[in-house]
Amino acid sequence: MRVGIAADHGGFQLKGLVTTSLINWGYEVVDFGAYQLNREDDYPDFIIPMSNAVASGDCERGVGLCGSGVGASVAANKVHSVRAGLIHDVFSAHQGVEDDNMNVLCMGGSVIGASLACELVKIFLAARFDGAERHLRRLNKIQS
Repeated sequence: MRVGIAADHGGFQLKGLVTTSLINWGYEVVDFGAYQLNREDDYPDFIIPMSNAVASGDCERGVGLCGSGVGASVAANKVHSVRAGLIHDVFSAHQGVEDDNMNVLCMGGSVIGASLACELVKIFLAARFDGAERHLRRLNKIQS
């Protein structure tokens, strides 16, 4: 699986740790930046290109990181066909995919530890959309 990852300064350190884990697990990682720590950078500059890659199919899933994860989630959800969730718990990491076909996981580097963050990414990537009629019906209601 090809996984896109992006972070601003708030998620920069966590991005490095998650990227290492992804590579160790055998995923192909596409890094959309930031490539150096710059406290003046802006999350949309990294999250939007990663989200576009998920929307186009160039990446199957994406991970967006900022300080809280909120900005990354807001930015990712601006891209048509991206379904991003702010995830900091195990249940939501798989349920968001299974029920809502979430394709971008967002987290906050200032609010989650590296070990849990990596575990959530692993759970997110292993989860599959179940395609249940009720879930398809709900997704159809939000298609634009």
